[in-house]
Amino acid sequence: MENNDYQGWKNYATWRVALEFFDGYEIQKDEPQDVYDMSKYLKELVESAIDESGQEGISNSYAHAFISDVDFYQIAGHVLDMNKEMNS
Repeated sequence: MENNDYQGWKNYATWRVALEFFDGYEIQKDEPQDVYDMSKYLKELVESAIDESGQEGISNSYAHAFISDVDFYQIAGHVLDMNKEMNS
């Protein structure tokens, strides 16, 4: 059974990343189409955004610590489902 404790998401971090990074995200043809690979891909996108933000030191560390709580598998499932709905 899935644990959805915050706005239908596993936790606050998952909800926040899903909302701020992937709300309305449209999958491109060259991007993964299965949940596992998509979850890894989305995590890499967020990590890249953090690292490319120019922040160093403690703020970068806090950002990475925050996303360690994110359930990217849940986000990936949601993104794939939403894209299926939009394309059908």
